[in-house]
Amino acid sequence: MADNVIEISGGTIYQCETLVLSDVNLEIRRGQFVYLIGKTGSGKSSLLKALYADIPLLNGRASVAGFPVHEIKSKQVPFLRRKLGIIFQDFELLMDRNVYDNLAFVLRSTGFNDKEQIKVKIDSALAKVDLSSKSHKMPYELSGGEQQRVAFCRALANAPRVLLADEPTGNLDPATSDTVFSALM
Repeated sequence: MADNVIEISGGTIYQCETLVLSDVNLEIRRGQFVYLIGKTGSGKSSLLKALYADIPLLNGRASVAGFPVHEIKSKQVPFLRRKLGIIFQDFELLMDRNVYDNLAFVLRSTGFNDKEQIKVKIDSALAKVDLSSKSHKMPYELSGGEQQRVAFCRALANAPRVLLADEPTGNLDPATSDTVFSALM
């Protein structure tokens, strides 16, 4: 369907040699919020990794943001990821640069070159999650919850077609979680 941003039909996902998920069928339409709930080790993170082509979908068909991930070539993966916002469970911030430069790196790597436009986008994103005063801080100078919010800003920085989040509020208190989810609306 044209409005689907994610489609999987008969998908099988392995981590190395271990079968994690089989016969996965999923359709997610533009604008939908979908939550994956399950026990630790049930395959939630593996499904997300298959969606952003970190692990292969060995059987079945899948399309994410218009890319056929079931047959994606390694040289196409960066183009897929430019259409995605990914919030990793362990943040994946670049520890050798401050918050501003972490966000600017993502914007530049997804095609933004105008320094003023980059600054406006970063300032706006940080304001939405109450981190305006932290742009000069290094990731190790931030609390876990602050690092989580920076990861959230990074994922949204390039206005992705699809946002994939692996426990995006795991390090946040309920009030901050509400603030973060309000930024999506």
